[in-house]
Amino acid sequence: MTSSIVVDSSPLIILLKSGLVHILPALYETIFVPNAVWHEVLAGPEDDVARKRLPSIDWITRISVPSELSDIDYQKLGKGEAEVIFFAFGSTDVSVLLDDAAARSFALSKRLKIVGTGGLLVRAKREGLIESFSDAMRAVKNAGLWVSPELEMTLRKKAGE
Repeated sequence: MTSSIVVDSSPLIILLKSGLVHILPALYETIFVPNAVWHEVLAGPEDDVARKRLPSIDWITRISVPSELSDIDYQKLGKGEAEVIFFAFGSTDVSVLLDDAAARSFALSKRLKIVGTGGLLVRAKREGLIESFSDAMRAVKNAGLWVSPELEMTLRKKAGE
């Protein structure tokens, strides 16, 4: 298990809907969720699995991020993504869980440690937390994650399948 991760709403929703959210506390000591991300998840439809499940998870550490996110240009990002990146930027040994291409690019420009949902599944497979990467990938795709065929093939090879 390694350090901490701060999670954006899209991967959190996907993991909740796919039934794979349990891999987060198995891989990380601390899972941070900024308030903007928390509110984005809870803003889903009333019957949404993620919206229903999130409040009952006791291993999430909610965090507040200052509303004036700093002088860094976050204009192209959503509020949740901006809070994820801003929190990680000011912290040591914290990874960010992001799937959005623009947010990932911005986080890379700030030299942050980035993990995507696919990479998380690869690590979970390597550490024996899931039996089948392919089954897990199918579950997250069914939950709404879009993955290019090329990326899926690359991830599958990294997972040893």
